[in-house]
Amino acid sequence: MLRNGKNVYPEEIEALINKIPYVKESIVYQREKSSTDTMLCAKIVYDEDLIKSELGEKAEKEYKEKIWKEIKEINKKLPDFKHIKKIEITKEEFVKTTTHKIKRYMVH
Repeated sequence: MLRNGKNVYPEEIEALINKIPYVKESIVYQREKSSTDTMLCAKIVYDEDLIKSELGEKAEKEYKEKIWKEIKEINKKLPDFKHIKKIEITKEEFVKTTTHKIKRYMVH
């Protein structure tokens, strides 16, 4: 739940992010902007081979820009309070449990 009382279900937004072709997995979490405001952030694991095949050998910054464009399109379809405001990308997969669920507490 955000500070404004609105409910946000991270899995709902993660499902949308994970539909981006070169995204392997993602996790959405909230970060405090101030004592009265929070923002939604996403940590995204990208598919290195797939994104390189599309964009070529580039700096990770350029891959982030490509993924950010896709996130902006997702944001357009969501209410403002569900908008992702910041992303972080990595090619390292998240730590998982034996049942292949992401250990959320170990991500950020």
